[in-house]
Amino acid sequence: MSRTLEDLIAKYPELAVCRGDIERAYEAARSSFERGGKMLLAGNGGSAADCEHVVGELMKGFMSPRRLGEEARERFAVWGEEGAYIADQLQGALPAISLVSQSALATAYINDVAADMVFAQQVYGYGRPEDALVVFSTSGNSVNVVRAVQVAKSLGLATIAFTGRGGGKLATLCDVAIRVPYDRTPDIQERHLPIYHALCILLEETFFP
Repeated sequence: MSRTLEDLIAKYPELAVCRGDIERAYEAARSSFERGGKMLLAGNGGSAADCEHVVGELMKGFMSPRRLGEEARERFAVWGEEGAYIADQLQGALPAISLVSQSALATAYINDVAADMVFAQQVYGYGRPEDALVVFSTSGNSVNVVRAVQVAKSLGLATIAFTGRGGGKLATLCDVAIRVPYDRTPDIQERHLPIYHALCILLEETFFP
């Protein structure tokens, strides 16, 4: 872990104040995946794009190709040559779901029920105690994100927030809050990216050494 975090802080010295929270976020995510859990992610606007980005790094090879082992490959032997092709193309995955991707559900819930509950409903439907919810909000006060965290905590999920200097409501609600030392939205979001890249690298090194 130390090398990856040292590289991060060497590039972004201002993030040294976040190191302890980054380590705690890694431990929470690692524990979730070790228990067979998944990661749920929520955010708005640019933070919604961050959710999609994290899923892309976790569900396929990021810094490593994550080739299947022999035991996993044997499951596809029943398909002969096609099975070999399937096994060659599959990669190890850490299960992650971006809650911003469910457009039909989201628009229906916003229109028919309550806009502030759009992520909370998905946490209620998908969430299990072994899972982790990761949320992005530069203010820390995005109502639909706060509602999702409240439901997650009621269900026993680990909760991790990426936010700005103040942290808002999420700083006190979440198990871990990574508060980058900036106040402007673009400055905050620019620092969220290298942090979640570092977390994805650490998780990949742990589960696909």
